[in-house]
Amino acid sequence: MTTPNLSAALASAERIHDHAALAAAIARIGAEIDARLDGHPAIFLTVMQGALPFAGQLATTISTPLTFDYVHATRYRGATQGGELAWIKRPSIAFAGATVLLVDDILDEGHTLKAIRDYCLEQGAARVLLAVLCEKRHGRTVEGLRADFVGLEVPDRYVFGYGMDYHEQGRNLPAIYAVDA
Repeated sequence: MTTPNLSAALASAERIHDHAALAAAIARIGAEIDARLDGHPAIFLTVMQGALPFAGQLATTISTPLTFDYVHATRYRGATQGGELAWIKRPSIAFAGATVLLVDDILDEGHTLKAIRDYCLEQGAARVLLAVLCEKRHGRTVEGLRADFVGLEVPDRYVFGYGMDYHEQGRNLPAIYAVDA
């Protein structure tokens, strides 16, 4: 099986959000998180691998004391459609009584985020706040799941760049692109 060509995808893709728009959205989210946390410490839990670029930038905009950990769970494994959830790495920090700031690149249907959020609550987190760089608003999101902090909306298309991949490529792109899947 050959890997799809990122250059070809970029040539036909539509740039949805440029780096300046992403930076502004991240700064805004950081300020909103500081206001909501009101100086109370939180656990900053990054969902790997997609949230890495967003989380790294977001963390530097938050002045509230944070403890860092990460989780790696996926339904995609390089595909464009999700399957069964695979836990690759569970968090190692204790959540008992803590506020968890769950950080991910995108809220699409939300199956993975719901499973991670529920895991945090099962482990004793007092509350879980969800911060996402992008959100697709399409009516297919898992019931009862919503992001507390949203950077930008993206169309109901296959999007990649700034953490989101095109067949495991392009996570390092400084903008977000959309293609017709």
